[in-house]
Amino acid sequence: MRESRPLAEQSILRLPERVVSPVRSLSSRIGIALALIAVVVAVVYIDRDGYRDGDERGLTLLDAVYYTTVTMTTTGYGDITPVSDSARLVNIIVITPLRVMFLILLVGTTLEVLATQGRERLKMARWRRHMKNHVVIVGYGTKGRAAVETLTNSGVERENIIVIDPSNQASLEAQSDGLASIIGDATRRDVLVRAQAAEADQIIITTNRDDSAVLATLTARQLNPKAHIIVAVREQENIHLLRQSGADQTVTSSEAVGRMLALASVNPSLAEVLEDMLSPGNGLEVAQRDVHPDEVGRSPKWTSDQVLGVYRNGHLYRFFEDQVKTLEDGDRLVVVRNADQARTPRTPEREPRSER
Repeated sequence: MRESRPLAEQSILRLPERVVSPVRSLSSRIGIALALIAVVVAVVYIDRDGYRDGDERGLTLLDAVYYTTVTMTTTGYGDITPVSDSARLVNIIVITPLRVMFLILLVGTTLEVLATQGRERLKMARWRRHMKNHVVIVGYGTKGRAAVETLTNSGVERENIIVIDPSNQASLEAQSDGLASIIGDATRRDVLVRAQAAEADQIIITTNRDDSAVLATLTARQLNPKAHIIVAVREQENIHLLRQSGADQTVTSSEAVGRMLALASVNPSLAEVLEDMLSPGNGLEVAQRDVHPDEVGRSPKWTSDQVLGVYRNGHLYRFFEDQVKTLEDGDRLVVVRNADQARTPRTPEREPRSER
């Protein structure tokens, strides 16, 4: 069931940590503190004959409240004192422990709540200050989770990924997976602004509807003309709309699944190899790396990795094309390699976005 519209419009940011409302926590503790005061007032008023006022009057209810407040806060003016044995015993057994509980509860937890709130604000400010060249994932369903898994296995730190999803449950799951998350609709500009989309290096959009993907792409591209935007599209006929909206790359999820199913039926061994290449962490993997100095001037076939393509000046060339007979300084190679090779952290640099 879809979340109600007001919740999606709130655009709640969650960092990967359980957040407790300081107002609610403080309010509940104040309520408990007032209850303790009421207990002490009742105890003192019931045994009011065992107390002596400075003016030799008997204790009224107001006197009992006054005595309780100055006693519980350890002010102690001394104008009202317990004189009978029973009153002193009640002070020792009941009032003194309640006074200690009161101080611990009210003063201690108030400082704790204020400190927690301050830490949370500092954490938010630090997150916003350092969140640059990060990855924004729109949608935390099956495709979004797979994207996060592939990114982290490729060397991207979880601290550099933020998830946007209108579902509260998906947001909580992303948070429990160690990711910052925002509850909100990524077609809304304010939601993408909260995700620092203007500073993002990549934006991956995996919505369940193509019309939402188009609008989210338009909004993201308007905020960040330089970001590399990859969009999962359900229908082939909508690819041109996403391209016109600003998507750099599109992946047709339904057709890709259909091709894999057909390959598994017609050529099982080929499907197994492709699945291995697309599954990060073991076996073969598809990766992109800079050309090494000793590879410059040589053929792509000479490299230690199996080269599939070469990115040069924002264009992708297949390894067999004449434009890349020899490698040049600044080339980026798309290779198939052993997934067990040591990986270097992902660099924020990427190929310049080609003009449309």
